Amino acid sequence: KLYHQNKKTKTGDTFIKIKNDPRVTKVGNFIRNTSIDELPQLFNVLKGDMSLVGNRPLPLYEAEKLTTDHFSLRFVAPAGITGLWQVTKRGQGEMSEEERMSLDNDYASDFSFTRDIQILLKTVPALLQKENV
Repeated sequence: KLYHQNKKTKTGDTFIKIKNDPRVTKVGNFIRNTSIDELPQLFNVLKGDMSLVGNRPLPLYEAEKLTTDHFSLRFVAPAGITGLWQVTKRGQGEMSEEERMSLDNDYASDFSFTRDIQILLKTVPALLQKENV
C-alpha cells in the first residue's frame, strides 16, 4: 500500500524499502538474499555501461527527484553494481534515505581506484552476511 500510495502522489522518500515486502515471493526472496539478482548487471559492466563500483543507477522517477537539490552530485560518479552505501552499514541496522544520499555524494566527490578496491573488499563479506537485504 505504501509503495503504491507514494507512487500515485509522487511524494515520500526517494528510496523506498519496505520491510517484509508482501510483493516479494519466496523465490524472489531467495534471489535477493543470495544477491544473484545482481548477476545480469555484469553484462552492463562488460558492455561498459556500468562499473563494478559506483553509485546505484536509479529509476527515472527517483533520479528526477534528486536532480533539483544538493544530492545531484551523486550523478558525477559512475554507475556501479556495489557502492559505498551498500557496504557502509550492512548488517548494522537500517540506513536512512538521507544517509544513503549523503554517502552517494561522498563517493562522487572522492572516487578513485584505491577507494573502489576498498569497497570491493568490503562487498565480499557483505554478500556472505546473513541479514536479509
